[in-house]
Amino acid sequence: MPTIPLTHIQHTQLNPTTWCMTARISAPSFSIDSIDIWNHLSWACFFNTVSIDTIRLDNVDWHFHRRQTLPSARRIAHAQRQQQRQGVRKLLEMLLHKLEIDDTLDESSFPYRLTNSRYYVCFSHTAASHKNNTDESLDKKTGKFSYNQVAVVISRHRPAGIDVETSNIAWHVVTRFYSNNEIALLQAMPTSQRDMTAKFLWQIKESFIKIHQYTLAQGLGKDYAYLIPSLSSTNLPALDLFRSNNHQHAIEHLYTIDSTEHQTPYRISVLLSQQTVIVF
Repeated sequence: MPTIPLTHIQHTQLNPTTWCMTARISAPSFSIDSIDIWNHLSWACFFNTVSIDTIRLDNVDWHFHRRQTLPSARRIAHAQRQQQRQGVRKLLEMLLHKLEIDDTLDESSFPYRLTNSRYYVCFSHTAASHKNNTDESLDKKTGKFSYNQVAVVISRHRPAGIDVETSNIAWHVVTRFYSNNEIALLQAMPTSQRDMTAKFLWQIKESFIKIHQYTLAQGLGKDYAYLIPSLSSTNLPALDLFRSNNHQHAIEHLYTIDSTEHQTPYRISVLLSQQTVIVF
């Protein structure tokens, strides 16, 4: 299995017992032209129909034609899912190594936990082929695509949720899944502020789905309208800067939520530069 290349790796300590890490998967670009040429050349050599002078190879007059069909959407989606699955687990390994935790992931039940230390583990990823991601989409002219984004959080005492999103949530999706109270508050905002707040709210919903193991419809239907005033961009608290591994990191602690199910407050952190929300 090839090594998953991770770049733009960032590690953040959220509190004394909770850490997260984010990264990009820099998928090796592929070219349809190069694949086709190699396949034609291999076929020809196998049947001994061409004689190749390795010294004068540059003088060969190539007449191979580019195949016009790109990989199917299903094939691309499958490859990305495999990259995401491997990428988040590689990221977890890197986080555990950084924290000097010698443990493995127990995937036998949700939420995931580490086998020995019993830390809670939560993953998130966003696909390179997301239709709204102009910098992460498949280039139909070249047959190349760039990267997926992945994230992981581990927490010692209780489940944590994490969600990474690189695109805004379409308004028709908001009106379909959000509560009437949420929609009313969002509609009263300027468009840019509305879009950012709706995205944060979606990420919070996704994170709580992972924490409480809600179904998708159940989790998206939860009413978090009371969070919207604190999530709106004009009311974001000042950044809390701290130093880790000789780099400054910023955490925006937006709101403290009282969870009646756990009898303890949850904290929401937004890592703006990483487009990531964590509920812990």
